[in-house]
Amino acid sequence: MNNPENKDTTIQDQLYSWPREAITDFAFDESVVKVFADMIGRSVPGYATLLSMFPVLARYFVTADSRCYDLGCSLGAATLAIQQGIGEPGVEIIAVDNSLAMVEKCRSLTAEHQTKTDVTVMQADICELDICRASLVIMNFTLQFIAEELRQSLIKKIYTGLKTGGAFVLSEKIKSKSSAEHERLTSLHHAFKKANGYSDLEISQKRSALENVLIAETVEQHISRLKLAGFTEVFVWFQCFNFVSFIAIK
Repeated sequence: MNNPENKDTTIQDQLYSWPREAITDFAFDESVVKVFADMIGRSVPGYATLLSMFPVLARYFVTADSRCYDLGCSLGAATLAIQQGIGEPGVEIIAVDNSLAMVEKCRSLTAEHQTKTDVTVMQADICELDICRASLVIMNFTLQFIAEELRQSLIKKIYTGLKTGGAFVLSEKIKSKSSAEHERLTSLHHAFKKANGYSDLEISQKRSALENVLIAETVEQHISRLKLAGFTEVFVWFQCFNFVSFIAIK
């Protein structure tokens, strides 16, 4: 599958390539938007493979006259992937992000890949978004940036907005219950980033910028929250190092 984020014009991520006197919290601002396609591809192991499966999930779960939601859509890679797999009529994809810079870029990218499935890109806080008539909801590495005290209510709202038989796909960076496993997976993740050209300085400074912003949880915490919301069928369908994706079916 072609990833529309990965174009020849992609700007290389060098945001943390020079020493900074003070590391500020990571934000999805315009500087990040410019390099995001390169950043996520070089930072998230298995990202391209994960995206390549979304058309398969769309073909399996999306039903006629329903909605698909891409919550925390960034540049719209998940939106465009599921769009390729939708064959049913009357389906609308709603892509949502709270970053105006992301939304504006996502609109331009999705406009270049029009199909019979309409896409609406909107700027909004997903915690305040109404979800209804959904057959597929995707949250790709987004919940980890939501305040912990808001996560359960957001998952419950997604469950309520899904049609029976609909699926929620949740992809997250995780931490492990075992400290030894956690350290090993973290080391492997850093090795992955170094293999993709990031320096020790870049890895260290990016980690500091994310420390108070990206709050990871264990697989067990995610499954417990999903089941508490009402999902009875919950399982891990994809993992690469400390990056995991769950499917929860209503």
